[in-house]
Amino acid sequence: MDTQRIVRTFTEYYEQRGHRRVTGSTLLPPPGDPVLFTTSGMHPLTPYLEGRPHPLGRRLVNVQRCLRTTDLEEVGDRTHLTVFEMLGTWSLGDYEGPTSLEWGYGLLTEGFGVDPRLLCATVFGGDDRTGPDTASLDLWERLGVPVERTVEDNWWDNGPTGPCGPDSEIFLWTGTTPPESTPTRDGRWVEVWNHVTMRYRRLDDGSLMPLPQRNVDTGLGLERLAAVLQGRDSVFDCDVFEPWRRLVPPLWPLDEPSFRLVGDHLRAAVVVLGDGVRPANSGRGYVPRRLVRRLLTVLLRDDPSRTLADLPVELIGHTLDRFGQSAGAGPVREVLLDEERRFGRLLERGRRVLDRPRFRGPLGEDDYRYLHDTHGLPRELVRGLRGQ
Repeated sequence: MDTQRIVRTFTEYYEQRGHRRVTGSTLLPPPGDPVLFTTSGMHPLTPYLEGRPHPLGRRLVNVQRCLRTTDLEEVGDRTHLTVFEMLGTWSLGDYEGPTSLEWGYGLLTEGFGVDPRLLCATVFGGDDRTGPDTASLDLWERLGVPVERTVEDNWWDNGPTGPCGPDSEIFLWTGTTPPESTPTRDGRWVEVWNHVTMRYRRLDDGSLMPLPQRNVDTGLGLERLAAVLQGRDSVFDCDVFEPWRRLVPPLWPLDEPSFRLVGDHLRAAVVVLGDGVRPANSGRGYVPRRLVRRLLTVLLRDDPSRTLADLPVELIGHTLDRFGQSAGAGPVREVLLDEERRFGRLLERGRRVLDRPRFRGPLGEDDYRYLHDTHGLPRELVRGLRGQ
């Protein structure tokens, strides 16, 4: 089942259950949102989760592109991407969490054909602020799905303040043996779907205040689900990355972790640029700049002659088309090449600075801070130049 069919199956399943499809927005959050980029499908819907009536009603479904820089250090493993698509559903004061979980179970087992024996769930076990999520626990036990109780892992929020609540996460077994252990103890359990019962707002002092309505907010990572359904070892092996697998290795022979990082960061940079963001030294523009410099550090590590000028325009166009962006592949490519030239000049300056006697030994925090604040050399670049 390719990703297009997964999206169609998902949206049609929920449309049959009274959900109206919301058009996914760009990576840029709505005005007034303090974050730089949309990190989840609920971002554009925050006012409606807090009680404002949505023009399409109380049951919604969408496909939202998201960007998370908090996971940059995780990119290279089997499941993390910087830019990804999130399949989402919402109940705005309509049905409750157990209904959402039962529908999710039905879609996975009947719509996507997942063997129920390969499922496991986690639920919120309760803490000193609020009690355990017994409704979700009862639902999973009734369906015969093994369930594990946690605390921190099953409480969802979108920052220090704002909407939050207990969640129940659904995991799929990816091991070659029959399922064993639990999601918190065995990495072969891969989380694919999070169902949040969003019933509170966290205030500045950390206290919880009930929201005007009890919502359900779910998010399912498309690439992660596709990899599992397609029997692939990682998200980088699903059909979304087929052109990258085909075109990049002959151009730049890379080991697997390096291929994943370069492919992920290039793809993410193209999507950010496609949404109109331009590289800068701070704010939103620093994200594409950082992505390009991270991937170039890896790309040039083994062969300094490598250049983004060799990157097939087909890959840029494929990515822009994939995310429904109207930006031209040619202009996006020119921005990437300009960033590469800027990075080259930064490398030259960095090498001269690091040749100074002060920096020839081990570097401490004060050294890294000085190199960044005075010379614009981020820690990861300094480490790359020093071969660390």
